[in-house]
Amino acid sequence: MSTAVSEINTTEYLARIGADNLGSVADTNRLRMLQRQHLLNVPFENLDIHWGRPIELDTEKFYQKIVRENRGGFCYELNALFNELLRDIGFQTRLVSARVGDGKGNFSDEYDHLAILVIIGEMHHLTDVGFGAFSSWPLQFIPDLEQEDEAGVFVIRPFRDEYFEVAKKDEDGWRSEYIFKPLGRDLSEFEARCGYHQTSPESHFTKNKICSLMTVNGRKTLTDTKFIVTNDGEKTEKPLDSDEEFDELLLSEFGIKRQYHMR
Repeated sequence: MSTAVSEINTTEYLARIGADNLGSVADTNRLRMLQRQHLLNVPFENLDIHWGRPIELDTEKFYQKIVRENRGGFCYELNALFNELLRDIGFQTRLVSARVGDGKGNFSDEYDHLAILVIIGEMHHLTDVGFGAFSSWPLQFIPDLEQEDEAGVFVIRPFRDEYFEVAKKDEDGWRSEYIFKPLGRDLSEFEARCGYHQTSPESHFTKNKICSLMTVNGRKTLTDTKFIVTNDGEKTEKPLDSDEEFDELLLSEFGIKRQYHMR
């Protein structure tokens, strides 16, 4: 069962992402800064799946976790809650379902990823704070327009069967990130796939822990086996020797303390 929060404390949420001084107009510039601040302050992480804390599609619980407990989450949590904030401060939005590419031309099932379309005037913007290393700014929904930001060069282009593809340029050309249809979805429609990612041995979320956060000059990522820091294009990796070392880095680098829960 999914539940949308009826009212959030916008002041508290904006303070959580360091965006309490970004004005009050629901315009493109404010949307851009809100997304970037969210990415700089709220990590993409799947820790509850490994700590035995079931994730329910309930934005009241997302709010408690992300804002009050200073945690992160994965796409269903991060984008669903961010969507509530955007609506609460005056943006017109639509939840969309995306299918993630595997780098070999195949795509996952529908509802595998949750993203947001924000409508400002006659322009749509693909907004996403729940896909890990993705664009820093919202992407204008203008087919075939190459868009560059500090995270790279992206394009949204028509795909087959009325889908649109989001691709990122790398040294080998364009790499498909995901495909989506610009149709409005209800949070409850993502419930089965959210459950799959928490329980299936085929889900990459059940295989390894991850906590990743964009930084001003790059990104830092903690996994079961290493701590990776990218700074101005230079990457360093520190191997981990124990769970205790993981917990220490999780606390010192992300401000998250390990939690123990029984299913």
